[in-house]
Parts: sequence; C-alpha cells; structure tokens
Amino acid sequence: MSLARILNFVGGECLPPASNRYFEVFDPAVGHPWALAPDSDASDVDAAVDAATRAFPGWSRTTAQERSKLLLAIADRIEADAYRLAMEECIDTGKPLEVARTVDIPRAVANFRFFATAILHTSSELHATDHAALNYTLRRPLGPVACISPWNLPLYLLTWKVAPALAAGNTVVAKPSEVTPMTAFRLAEIARDAGLPPGVLNIVHGLGAKTGPALVSHSGIRAVSFTGGTATGADIARNASPRFKKISLELGGKNPTLVFADADLGRAVRGALRAAFSNQGQICLCGSRILVERPVYAEFLERFATSARTLRVGDPLEPGTEQGAVVSKAHFEKVLGYIDLARREGGSIVAGGGPAGPVNDRCRDGWFVMPTVVIDLPQECRTNREEVFGPFVTVLPFDDEDHAIALANGTEYGLAASLWTENVSRAHRVADRLDAGTVWVNCWMVRDLRVPFGGMKSSGVGREGGEEALRFFTEPKNVCVQVPE
Repeated sequence: MSLARILNFVGGECLPPASNRYFEVFDPAVGHPWALAPDSDASDVDAAVDAATRAFPGWSRTTAQERSKLLLAIADRIEADAYRLAMEECIDTGKPLEVARTVDIPRAVANFRFFATAILHTSSELHATDHAALNYTLRRPLGPVACISPWNLPLYLLTWKVAPALAAGNTVVAKPSEVTPMTAFRLAEIARDAGLPPGVLNIVHGLGAKTGPALVSHSGIRAVSFTGGTATGADIARNASPRFKKISLELGGKNPTLVFADADLGRAVRGALRAAFSNQGQICLCGSRILVERPVYAEFLERFATSARTLRVGDPLEPGTEQGAVVSKAHFEKVLGYIDLARREGGSIVAGGGPAGPVNDRCRDGWFVMPTVVIDLPQECRTNREEVFGPFVTVLPFDDEDHAIALANGTEYGLAASLWTENVSRAHRVADRLDAGTVWVNCWMVRDLRVPFGGMKSSGVGREGGEEALRFFTEPKNVCVQVPE
C-alpha cells in the first residue's frame, strides 16, 4: 500500500523538507504506517519564519473586516470538507470516527468563526488624566508567532491557537505534533484555497526534539503558544524566556472529579465516566482521579465500574464504538506500564486492567487498552500523582469537604476539576478553594469560547480563549495626548 505524503506549507506553497527526509506516521487502530511526514530541521524553520516575516507588514495592515472575511472562508471550507477531515483524524489518532465527526471538526470550525467575528468587536481603554491629558491604549499585533499543538485533538487545538493569532494581525509558524500531522496539512491546503496571502500561515512538520527548539529559540519569533506535556513546556520556557518572548503554556493535568453524598448519583456516574474515558482518556481535562464522599462510595464505585466495563472498545471506523485505540505504540506501553505500577503500589483493579483486543481482524495489531478503574491506592502513590493520559482512573473515598479539597489539591497540577453536589452553597465554596483554572459544577467539558482557559501550578501559565487569546497575541501601546489649557 502506498503511503500518503505530507508536505510543509511555507510561503503559500506545499513543499518537501530541505533534507528530503520523511518519517512514518502510524494508524494506531491497525498498528501500521499510513503516511509519511517531513523530517524537517532548522533550515525549514528558518524558511517558514522568513516567509512569516515578509508577510507580516502587509497582513498586519489589513482591516479587521478583511481578516474576518478570510477566516470565515477557512471555516466554511473546513465545514465543507468535514467528513474527510474527520476520517483522517480518526486514522491519525485512533479515536472513534463519530467523535471526530461530531466534536473535533465542528470545534475547529467554531474556533475560526468565533475569532473571525470577535476581532470585529474589540475595544480599547481610555483614561482621562484629570483635565490635563487623555491616555488611550492601542493593541497591535506582535509579528511572527509560533503555535505548537498536541496530538490528542490535532485540528481542534491547532485552530484554537492559529485563529486568534491570525485574527489579531500576526503571521504564524505552526508546528503540529509529529504523531498526528494529517489534518494540519489539510488546513494548509484549505487556507491556501480560501485565499489567505502567502506567508501568513506556515506549517512545519517534524520531530518535536528537532524542530521544536529551532522554532522556539528563533530570533524572528515574538511569541510562543504551546499545548502539551509539562516537561516540554518547561523546556520551552527555558528557551523562550531569556529571549523575552511572550509565552502561553497549557500543560498537563491530574484532574479531580469530586462526588458529594448529596449529588444526583446517576448524573454523577455518567458525568464522571465521560470525564474519565472521553478520547480514551487522552484529553488534558479528563478527570483521572475520582474522589467520592464515603457514604455513597460503595454504590458509586459499583455503578461506575459496571459502566466502565460495558464501554465498547472497537474499531474506530465502526458505528457504536465508544473507545478507540490509544495514539501510539509508545503511549500504549506507557499506559500499560502505569497499570502494572498501580498493581505494584497495592491497587485493586475493578475494571479493565490490560490490553483490549483484537477488536476485529482489521485491528488485530492495533493499540487498544481497556477502560481501567483502580481502587485502594493512597494519595501519595505515583499513580495518583503522575499524569497517565489514558483510559485509566483511580477512585478514592473522602470523609468531608476539607478532606476532599486536600485530596483534590494534593498534586503538582491545577488544570481543571469537576464537582457534583446539589448544595449550591457548597458548589461555590468548594469551587473557590480548588486549585484549578477551570471548575465544572454538575457537568464536564462544557466550553464557552469567550472565557479564559489555562492552568495553575505545573499545569501552565497564561490564558487562552476569548479576549484573553486576542490580548496574548497583541501588545498594548499607550498614547498620551495633552489637553491644551
């Protein structure tokens, strides 16, 4: 079978890497390569930054209306090509086709439409300095910026970065994950066909260890927006900060789901199950630690574990599949390694506990893991403190509100949390005390593009979403006009 060939997108053209070297991209559901991606290096990054630098003066001077029109045209083309994009994302990531079709691709469309219209409704500040002067603030684009996106939601999160950067008048050099590069390549074609000027959006594929540092440390890049692992985020901060670049880092999570005894238990079980295992647990916002008040612990656990055991693990292309493959062989082995570690740390497996499959003949070599639920582990153990990023959750009891908050906050991460209670006062009180950038009450993953998004502690710095994203991709300039007497 011939493999699809992915190209870089530089200066409005789809180009091979300067080295003419490629690496294989795997379909995780079948365990075999399906595409070749550019093995780019610093010379490809240089070319992309040069193209973005040349394009910046013209693009930054376009009106907000012109930029809005082009971004809306990109959104329309993504929507028109939704099925192909969903199919290719399914093959790239191993997630069920239905999830890619109903969640990831529509959210990519929404990202472009939201920022295309948001840029038409921005405002600036004016401060009257007594009667002596007027100070007003202008927000101007930064220049070429880097947008580095992860493998789990490849088009969804790439567009969440690219759209506000372009809307604000910046030019972009994007680096998608080398594990799931195909939809980024399609976005390049869509942007070109929509009429985006050459060099405004550039996409360089390549291995993270090679192309990432070259992009982050490049003198022509003014800001870096990154979503990914905490260790990589720390490396980016070390590279970018001495060069005085703006950075926004959305990093890992070990997110708690808190279930109080007065919660609607049926809703809480369904909500916790979705939070635990959506996208095979490969979402930074997944609730991987479930904390349950002791009076309902046994009942919750029985219902939750039973539900986890009934999730359908199967071929991502088949209707009805609820759990697809994890993204790569290395990640498959990592998740299984954590399951083994949980056993060594004294945990009891009440659902799952190993590989799933073969799910059918087509997927006999795929990387599938059963949704796994572990109990009897202390808070201090590694599996309750380290990010697994797979279909793996632990369930712990708590005694009271203070105990719940101590457990919830007892990791280095602080990205998100969800809590389930019918007590409105408790909901507000607990939400305020949780170390998390986002807290959901009686729900999970309800997203509004207008609100700021980001983490605390080792879950990152900076905020994305809405006006926060547009502010990140601009810099304020104060103008002081003296009022004559």
